[in-house]
Amino acid sequence: MRSDELDYALPPELIAQHPAERRDASRLLVYDRRTNDVRHRTFAQLPDELHGELVVVNDTKVVPARLLVRRESGGEAEVLLLESLGDGIWEALARPSRRLRAGERLGPVELLEPLGQGRWRVMLDGEPGGVAPLPPYITEPLADPGRYQTVYADEAGSAAAPTAGLHFTPELLARLDVERITLHVGLDTFRPVAVDDLAEHALHGERYRVTPAAWKRIEAADRVLAVGTTTVRVLETIARDRQLEGRTTLFVLPGFEFQRVDALLTNFHLPRSTLLALVMAFAGVEATRDLYRIAVAERYRFYSFGDAMLVL
Repeated sequence: MRSDELDYALPPELIAQHPAERRDASRLLVYDRRTNDVRHRTFAQLPDELHGELVVVNDTKVVPARLLVRRESGGEAEVLLLESLGDGIWEALARPSRRLRAGERLGPVELLEPLGQGRWRVMLDGEPGGVAPLPPYITEPLADPGRYQTVYADEAGSAAAPTAGLHFTPELLARLDVERITLHVGLDTFRPVAVDDLAEHALHGERYRVTPAAWKRIEAADRVLAVGTTTVRVLETIARDRQLEGRTTLFVLPGFEFQRVDALLTNFHLPRSTLLALVMAFAGVEATRDLYRIAVAERYRFYSFGDAMLVL
């Protein structure tokens, strides 16, 4: 698949800068693959669209991973912590990367080793004490940092939120049959595709964990609704290699055979992203293009704080 097949036109004003006032007041575009029906609902109506699916969510928690620091020379710098490697060592993105040198101190961070493409291995003094690492397309401040966490966030470790889950409220969850998995969102999930041929796009892998009890329920379910692309990658990884804990480098492209995911709940994704490629693999390439055109025409809100889409 060529990366330009993941392009689409989006008016800038449709990029959501703030979450909906109430989490489940966001809109929900419903697509039924069996009938090709398209319905426009609100997220609070999600239970009415389901038929006994086990709803699987990613309970990772975003760490305050964006550190605004100063170089020893006094210049400004930024470190985005991506993944804890243990004993205070992290993989991180740092900028301005070309000017940085191994051994340099950036506030509580010591640069240990460059890894290429702006990535560094760093030593952090203490716990992360930065701010929520909002995506660069969100240019307005977030009044409540808690809105960039799901209500079921539990295990800290992500550099970005699993945004399909941001729409849930405790009351809505109580109406559903829910199971949890954990994948810590890192560089792979939000790094754009920078090659012409998607087969050449390299994945660094992200850590996941599923308890034996959770997998037993997931494996036995008649139908599984995966909340978000991160959940899809975990479930389809385990369906293939049967490992309940590890790193997944699964790259889902059109033509992929889904073995455990029967329905998908997801937000609207950036052009030229691996996330959009996954949605196309599940819903169909042309169907996804049509759905995105409909979403634009109907003025749905896009990206992390935007509206959601349910593919049945």
